[in-house]
Amino acid sequence: MNERLAALMEHYEKRIIGQTKNMKLLLSSILVGGHVLLEGVPGTGKTQMVRTLSRLLGGDFKRIQFTPDLLPSDITGSMIYNMKSGTFETLKGPIFTNVLLADEINRTPAKTQAALLEAMEEKQLTIQGDTYELPDPFFVVATQNPIESEGTYPLPEAQQDRFLFKLHVDFPEFEEEVSVLKQAVEDHENSALTTVMEMEEFLEISRDIEMVTIDDSVYSYMMSIVRETRDVDTIRYGASTRAGIAIAKASKAWAYVHDRKYVTPDDVKVVSIPALRHRIMLSPHMELEGSTHDQVIQDIVGSVPVPR
Repeated sequence: MNERLAALMEHYEKRIIGQTKNMKLLLSSILVGGHVLLEGVPGTGKTQMVRTLSRLLGGDFKRIQFTPDLLPSDITGSMIYNMKSGTFETLKGPIFTNVLLADEINRTPAKTQAALLEAMEEKQLTIQGDTYELPDPFFVVATQNPIESEGTYPLPEAQQDRFLFKLHVDFPEFEEEVSVLKQAVEDHENSALTTVMEMEEFLEISRDIEMVTIDDSVYSYMMSIVRETRDVDTIRYGASTRAGIAIAKASKAWAYVHDRKYVTPDDVKVVSIPALRHRIMLSPHMELEGSTHDQVIQDIVGSVPVPR
């Protein structure tokens, strides 16, 4: 792994146990300016995973608890009248931060969810006609609970497509879970967690990723996977061109994290599942058979010839 990122991951893994691959994917996403949708049952460490990364990077962190009565202005901000000066002033919302945790994003109506769209895509916001640039980097991590449907509002397809990855946070292995339990009860180092890498250095690394190269044959391999999702009868709606762009960007970041200056087909295989699982819709007969998005994507990736 890249030396500077290896030091970051070493501290990261001390605090978050049993989620190494998800942490690397989370790190890869923020390195290329992407956003992540985390899905997992309560108590699996989703919030802690994001909060810890933000503290290690020394970035500004904000958390918004999404509820049915949350308004768009509660996220973006609004104009208020200052009676003392007799003028209107802009009160910026919590979205003006480096790392934004949108907790349980599917518990708020679509109108409020859509307030994130412009920010996630354009890295800017419009408040009462005035446009404001968001901090750099700006990274949204949204969480949702897959086991409850009562009182929830499914994310619109347009907003799901704005996320680079959808990551499944599962329970760790037995020994890892014992370590988590011991850490929570006996270890109090988390309160003293310090910055490992400044945001300026992180942005420099992010710019270095642009130097990672992708061979034309690997570009074709990526697009073959995306196009195959549109042709198979197991998928009702396949992935768009944006999915191919997401795979390409994520592959470059994954290669850089592993200290390579070029992308291999294996990098593409790793990032394809988290980059596609929220961008496709399974055919009804596959859902009746109990097939999962991951299984279908794995079959597609395995069926596409690998470039030599």
